[in-house]
Amino acid sequence: MRFKILGAVNEIEKIAEGRGIRILPYPNRTYGKGRWRKLKGVATVELEDGTIRAAEIHWYEAHGIGKRDFKIKGYVR
Repeated sequence: MRFKILGAVNEIEKIAEGRGIRILPYPNRTYGKGRWRKLKGVATVELEDGTIRAAEIHWYEAHGIGKRDFKIKGYVR
């Protein structure tokens, strides 16, 4: 599902980092070696059909590489 994040991501929490990330070879292979962390937060998103909702999103992030692979894990509110 494609979506666009509108505004800022709030309530950011770290889920895992380094070897705690089960699929660590994926971001290393795809985006380059880095100190990867898996994070989650709440943001307002616009879905493909134009619906705007608040959603919990998860992504990977590494210093110097940035935020990658945003996924919607559920809707809130």
